[in-house]
Amino acid sequence: MKKFIIAFSLIVAVIQLPAQDHNQANYDESKVPSYTLPDVLKTSSNTEVKDKATWEKVRRPEIIKLFEDNIYGQMPKSYSSIKYSVTNENDTAMNGKAKLKEVLIEVMNNNKPVKINLVLFVPNNVKKPVPAFLLINNRGKENTDPTRVAKSEFWPAEMLIDSGYAIAAIHVADMAPDDKVKYVNGVLQLYPEQLTADNGMKAIGAWAWGASRIMDYFEKDKDIDARKVAIVGHSRGGKASLWAAAQDQRFAICVSNCSGNTGAALARRQFGERINRINASFPHWFNNNYKKFNNNENLLPVDQHMLIALVAPRPVYATNASKDLWADPKGTFLSLKNAEKVYALYGLKSGLPSNPPGINEPITQSPLAYHNREGEHNLTAYDWSNFIKFADYHYKRTK
Repeated sequence: MKKFIIAFSLIVAVIQLPAQDHNQANYDESKVPSYTLPDVLKTSSNTEVKDKATWEKVRRPEIIKLFEDNIYGQMPKSYSSIKYSVTNENDTAMNGKAKLKEVLIEVMNNNKPVKINLVLFVPNNVKKPVPAFLLINNRGKENTDPTRVAKSEFWPAEMLIDSGYAIAAIHVADMAPDDKVKYVNGVLQLYPEQLTADNGMKAIGAWAWGASRIMDYFEKDKDIDARKVAIVGHSRGGKASLWAAAQDQRFAICVSNCSGNTGAALARRQFGERINRINASFPHWFNNNYKKFNNNENLLPVDQHMLIALVAPRPVYATNASKDLWADPKGTFLSLKNAEKVYALYGLKSGLPSNPPGINEPITQSPLAYHNREGEHNLTAYDWSNFIKFADYHYKRTK
């Protein structure tokens, strides 16, 4: 009788199991569904793109609009005015190795201002404008401390200065606070129409917009070689760095570190974080239309390989960390691989292998670069050291 009761209880428990929880992340490659990626080189009229002219005039604008309408929102192109003022300057920062500039960028539109604070270090003892790295900082401002009392691997400014690069940072809170209510208090005050449009820009778009305003400033700063600016972001910042580089072709290099879902990783793999989860946790990041694809990744007219392709022919470096399966390392690598055909239109051959490289085996001498670092979801000195090698290679710099 006792065995019967136990068996009956198990049957009841099975019957009462809830339906599949779509918020439960999949970390099992055998459970990745079969999928077909949208063809990056086939236009909406089903015409195959065979040359860079057709890509630039027809297919690329189509893809930009698909990402605007379905994911990141529209990107406003105009504003009433912009002005720059240096609020603090120190010519002997870092024990004389660098010049510090703290710059206030004030943008006006719709009779409203937004103020973006830039921290910038430029190496001293250089005779010509220098290339720069710009970080979209999504962590605490102490990570980009201009006084250098606090130092962080997240933004190892001294390493960049010693390598001959300017190093800059802006904080996401200046453009759109990373909060589902307060995100409207920034760039979106300048463009209120975005808040009522289903394809309106939200926080990620605002951060990318802010990065472009720094490019506006760099074009005026005689210390910076504005033709050689790399945009860098980690995690949600890495989503924004990709969108910024896709939208603004002035960025010479794009670096997207551990950006995962709606960053560099393929959505259709449904591995790690999925669209429904990111929209539930961060409803203020992407436009309203994106929520139509919760648990329906295959209905998306795009996937993230197409976002990387929009940066072509400019170099892209995407990364992962071995313990950060949430960001889908394999899906990130596959995004890069599936963007290769667009780079080929420009005669650029990818140096990526057929399969993902091993842990701590970076591929840097390629227009599409990748590494999977040992460790957790983070931005580290190891990552930055490889970004420097990547930039050195593409800028043909010698020490």
